Amino acid sequence: MRKEDLLAHLRAQGFSSKVVRAFAKVPREEFLPEHLRELAYLDTALPLDRNSTISQPSTIAFMLEKLELARKQKILEIGSGSGYVLALLAEITRGEIYGVEINEILARKSAETLKRLGYNAKVVHASGFDGLPSHAPFDRILASADFQEIPFHLVNQLKSKGIVVAPVGSAIVKLSRLNGKTKVERYEGFVFVPMEK
Repeated sequence: MRKEDLLAHLRAQGFSSKVVRAFAKVPREEFLPEHLRELAYLDTALPLDRNSTISQPSTIAFMLEKLELARKQKILEIGSGSGYVLALLAEITRGEIYGVEINEILARKSAETLKRLGYNAKVVHASGFDGLPSHAPFDRILASADFQEIPFHLVNQLKSKGIVVAPVGSAIVKLSRLNGKTKVERYEGFVFVPMEK
């Protein structure tokens, strides 16, 4: 599949122009191992180092839409892997972007790739299970690994009106913080690698 085909596929699924535009601008192949680059624009997850993967583009697009992104937001991605989603977040928001990645090799490689491509995102090598309290609060938190249980503890690292989007089991869960209360929305039918502590 060519990049143009993937973009048409995302448009056909009804994703917003700002999300599709980010996919158009960010070169997915740069975030993949050399031998997988010809597969960069298939709408499928692809393997990275050890148990890590780069998520399916349409799944990423779905999660980005649920985050309700806006300019200049402060955003954390947990399980940032290759750095591809960090680049998409930076492209959409031009904000303050942080990634937490437990795999040291991926954390280092992704930081190098993002810097080389000119994306302003900071990658921290650590378990993201507890978020990144040292840099909280965030406008948005995105998890790219399966938490198994709804990560209510991350809501404490949000600003008022903040949003967490995270995989939980076979679903993607959206947690919205408003007036001290947390609204939970659940969307079924997804598969992610498990969160490592």
